[in-house]
Amino acid sequence: MTRNRAAAAMLIIGLWGAVPAGAACSTFSIISVVFGTYNTLSATSLDGAGSVTVSCDSGDSYTIDLSSGQGTFAARKLESGANVMYYNLFTDAQRSVIWGDGTGSTGLVSGGGTGTSITYTVYGRIPGGQNLPAGSYSDMITVTLNF
Repeated sequence: MTRNRAAAAMLIIGLWGAVPAGAACSTFSIISVVFGTYNTLSATSLDGAGSVTVSCDSGDSYTIDLSSGQGTFAARKLESGANVMYYNLFTDAQRSVIWGDGTGSTGLVSGGGTGTSITYTVYGRIPGGQNLPAGSYSDMITVTLNF
């Protein structure tokens, strides 16, 4: 008899703080990365995506950093009670550059204001082959806009 187990995984990205009044960047919004249902019996990775949208005055430069959450930049963790599912977030669709704060081997996103909103995709990946009990797994990532 074959039994299928699945674990639902979701990443919640939270914004801490607010953009100061009169600042060069006036809009900062986030759409969480939602992975959906993870098949614990599959060796296939599960990809997801979210976004960060920024609106800064024309000519103003900025960077966007992501924290390591409950894990490290090398191994972020989605947790469900004592159970841990490893994942990571990336700056590129190929998922080759870990989105962090620019330290170590992590990258960050930088840009220049155009006076209109610019949306950056947050690419997520949960490696396959993690044998875990079913549950709702989550992590909280702090997104920082530096300008």
